[in-house]
Formats: sequence, structure tokens, C-alpha cells
Amino acid sequence: MENVSNANKLESINSLQSTSIKLENALSQMTQKGANTTLVKKRLNAISIGLAILENDVWNQRPHHYTKEDLAEARHVLTGLLPSIEKSYANSKAGSPQRTLLERRIKALELAIQAIDDLSNT
Repeated sequence: MENVSNANKLESINSLQSTSIKLENALSQMTQKGANTTLVKKRLNAISIGLAILENDVWNQRPHHYTKEDLAEARHVLTGLLPSIEKSYANSKAGSPQRTLLERRIKALELAIQAIDDLSNT
């Protein structure tokens, strides 16, 4: 994995934690309404794996407990999230808080995907 500054590490972890909280809230609301939660559950699981991989395995050198199948599925879901976030980023106003949030989210997802790729190749 590329050298990542401590500031970028913290921003990426915070971004994925924030995304995870938003997905947990969405899951709770959808469950209460009786809506289909399959997609939200997949995204929440992928974000959780990406966050755990970055926090524990890559940056703190602790082992993870995910199978190759878990990692492959998480990578697939995380990769699938990027186009819509990049589109929102392109439509956001320069210098806006929303743009900053999206920029950090994109970077965090890219780092998580790269970390999963690195683990899959070892």
C-alpha cells in the first residue's frame, strides 16, 4: 500500500465510520418500514470490512478474520459505490462541505479497495 499520511488515515477512517453510521441508520429505518434491506446490508458489510482492513490489518499490523470470499465481495460492493459518489462529487460546488465529504469518501473507498487488493495478492 502506498504511503498514506496520518491525516489521510484519520480522514479515511472517519469517513468510513460516518458512512457505516449512516448505513446503520438507513437499515434501522428501512427495517421499521418493512422495506427490502438486502442492498443496505451488503453495503454496510462491505464498508465494515473495508474499515476493519484499514484500521487493523494495514495500518496497525493486526490480523483480520475475513475469508477471501468476504474480501472479494466487499471489494466488488465498494467498487460499485464509487461511480455514484464520483458523479455526486462532479456535480457538487467547489469548496463546499459536501464536496469535501465526497472527496474524503472517495479516497477512503479507494484506499480500502487497494488494501483488499494487496491482501488478496499475498
